[in-house]
Amino acid sequence: MGLWTLLEGFLLLANALAILNEDRFLTPRGWGLSDFSAGQTKSFKGQLIGLIYATQYLRFPLLLLNSVFIIVKLVSG
Repeated sequence: MGLWTLLEGFLLLANALAILNEDRFLTPRGWGLSDFSAGQTKSFKGQLIGLIYATQYLRFPLLLLNSVFIIVKLVSG
């Protein structure tokens, strides 16, 4: 397993977090942004919710990064 495979794995994880829908998936399970207060942001659940919303906020850079990975894969084979 090389560095490229590790980067691809992180990109796939970021894509998975970016497509989670708040209304259909996160809020019914108590993972919505409005479900936790400012004091709970240091907990593991608060950190994970922050990570999910950060990846959703950065969808355009993820799109560009996906495009770069696809082009490199096409060129390198």
